[in-house]
Amino acid sequence: MNQSFYVGALGAQQQMLRMNVQGNNIANVNTYGFRAEKARFTNLIYQNLISIQEGEELPVGVGARMLMTSTDFNTSGVLTTGRPLDHMIEGEGFFGLVDLTTNEVSFTRNGAFTKASLRRAVGQDAAGNPIMEDRYYLSDGEGRFVLSNVGDLIPVPDGNNEDMEALPIGVFDFTNYDGMAHLSDTRFLPVEKNGNLWLGTGIVRQGVLEQSNVDLADEITKVIEAQRTYSMALKMVQTSDEIETTINSLRS
Repeated sequence: MNQSFYVGALGAQQQMLRMNVQGNNIANVNTYGFRAEKARFTNLIYQNLISIQEGEELPVGVGARMLMTSTDFNTSGVLTTGRPLDHMIEGEGFFGLVDLTTNEVSFTRNGAFTKASLRRAVGQDAAGNPIMEDRYYLSDGEGRFVLSNVGDLIPVPDGNNEDMEALPIGVFDFTNYDGMAHLSDTRFLPVEKNGNLWLGTGIVRQGVLEQSNVDLADEITKVIEAQRTYSMALKMVQTSDEIETTINSLRS
């Protein structure tokens, strides 16, 4: 009887985790470059018990748990904005982002860029002291800067951007995307099994953005499945409690 309590409670808790995944996908249905996640489950310990019928066995397990979430890297729709700082990658690959405070380099498909000022040395005076000036560079708007195809920051002219020429935005790629760490809504960090970093073959297009690849109808369906499974797991706990109560009353 204790095992049925455990299986029911575990099932309810794991379905809550699943609904967290679906809820995050739904929340980012309008986030540019977002990649939907899918919950992956695995069986826990299973064993076979001898059946009352000769030669047959009954499989008995202790439930399942969410093993991991996998990311769907399939491309999605395109939104034309006409803004010169908006970019998307046609094909495979990622934009590179660097955080100058931590030197962390992460990757994204979200090309909704802006420009941010950065104080840098542009030369030296007669005494050998650095001359500091504020320059504008292409940024993700969250404190990170976009990398060029040679790994440098990308300068952006101050003032009117309407006639801005194509920027040398880098496209970076990996052998495979399986297991990439999902840092935030649209940023990823490669792991060892993703292979070496190389320049991607994707083409950068200006004035357009890649939309989220979340299928809202599919996500709502998964939420309903998780809710009903959660209710069934709690019903299992309730039934086990009623049986245990009945057995205890018979003993007294």
